[in-house]
Amino acid sequence: MPHQDVAAPRPPHSAALPSLLLLLSVTTGLVDAISVLGLGKVFTANMTGNVVFLGFAVAGTPGFHLAPYLVALLSFMVGALVGGRAGQAHRGRPLRRWLIVAAGIEASLLWIAAYVAVGFDIADQSPTPDFYAIIALTALAMGFRNATIRQLKVPDLTTTVLTLTLTGLAADSGWAGGANPNWGRRTAGVVAIFVGAAIGAAMVIRWGLMPPLLLAGLLTVAGTLACAAHPSAAGTAE
Repeated sequence: MPHQDVAAPRPPHSAALPSLLLLLSVTTGLVDAISVLGLGKVFTANMTGNVVFLGFAVAGTPGFHLAPYLVALLSFMVGALVGGRAGQAHRGRPLRRWLIVAAGIEASLLWIAAYVAVGFDIADQSPTPDFYAIIALTALAMGFRNATIRQLKVPDLTTTVLTLTLTGLAADSGWAGGANPNWGRRTAGVVAIFVGAAIGAAMVIRWGLMPPLLLAGLLTVAGTLACAAHPSAAGTAE
């Protein structure tokens, strides 16, 4: 029998995940709006900025302090560690179960942060226990999420970092001699974080930290349940 090339099968989750990851990208914008505008020059979803700000703080730059960045970075890494272990524990098990568990953990951390944020004084932003608790809880949630997304291996949708996405849009474009691979997905990822940041900023300015934190958790759970209900999520986690 002559050899026939057979296309590699698509991962069982490939049809369901991109839409979920775009929605999670919206929540990234929400969370960074919460942290940057509500907690003062600290990121809890995007760690690159924290490393830069930490360098400013070490140099003694006015307005930058070590503690918030250290709390954010360490909490993010702890969340990523737990997320990595959770992903390993779900290998060979139903993908939808892993997704639902991960969403439950992330949303719970965001909703606990929302509870802590009740009555939080954004204008003050003094280093109170509530201040550090909100940083730690949201960074834990985002670290856990990033570890989960990393293991799912969906191209061009990291949900948090856009540097490589923007680089790919330019470097792989027709103007650069490329074939524009995944340009729609890449563009949608950028737009999603932009939209989330704009919505988050408007909510923080008008209503404080609690509403956008509640919304971020709600979007995470709702989007994940919709994804898990899709037939393509019936396979096992790889």
